[in-house]
Amino acid sequence: MECRAQQVNDCHHREDADVKCAEPPQLRLVNGSSPCAGRVELLHNEQWGTVCDDGWDLPDADVVCWQLGCGTAISANGSAQFGQGSGTIWLTEVQCQGTEATLAACRSKPWGVHHCSHRNDASVVCTGTFVPVRLVNGSGRCSGRVEVLHNQRWGSICDNGWDLPDAEVVCRELGCGAALSARGSAHFGRGHDPIWLDGVSCTGTEGALSECPARPWGIHTCSHAEDAAVVCSDPTEVRLVNGFGRCSGRVEVLHEQR
Repeated sequence: MECRAQQVNDCHHREDADVKCAEPPQLRLVNGSSPCAGRVELLHNEQWGTVCDDGWDLPDADVVCWQLGCGTAISANGSAQFGQGSGTIWLTEVQCQGTEATLAACRSKPWGVHHCSHRNDASVVCTGTFVPVRLVNGSGRCSGRVEVLHNQRWGSICDNGWDLPDAEVVCRELGCGAALSARGSAHFGRGHDPIWLDGVSCTGTEGALSECPARPWGIHTCSHAEDAAVVCSDPTEVRLVNGFGRCSGRVEVLHEQR
């Protein structure tokens, strides 16, 4: 914790504080030709709903594709290109920078407040390049606890032998630049799912974490108190704006959050 606090107190344990955190809303793409294209739908209050296309653009679509492990956005579409939804319209005027880890982290009007109809449902088409690695609980999408997908379940990695070459491979695989640090001891919090890998030993030149030597899947001597994590440099963001597609337009770069 980096917050200031008093070290002296006059409290009893009946006054112990607690918190209850909410998981990010689930996300899916509907009516597309693959899991990486379609109408954008979010699960909120146990109900699936759509996103209005007011201001919907490529940075918004990029966040959706990233969150779903679908690579990057090819197009951000409106006007119910993949058909009209039937549930609640949950979000409108979404304003992502393109670096957020989840769509719910982007600025927008409050949940359920809109002036749209389902004729304005937003959609995306992603490249579809699935990456079975993600970073969780970091300050952005390029830092956090390392989790890998195996047998359709996400799980963490033990920090035994976890070092900078291992982190380099993770950052490269995620398109997050160079590794700044390889963390252990559950630096970004403890996971709750299986511990999938232990004894990972990358040289740092591999193209994917799956290419690195490690103990067999699920074999480990760890607890979640030893979950591995990384902090990547997150390369300078570059985007093309107001073109006819992802590969044309005015060049803009992100520097110091602007």
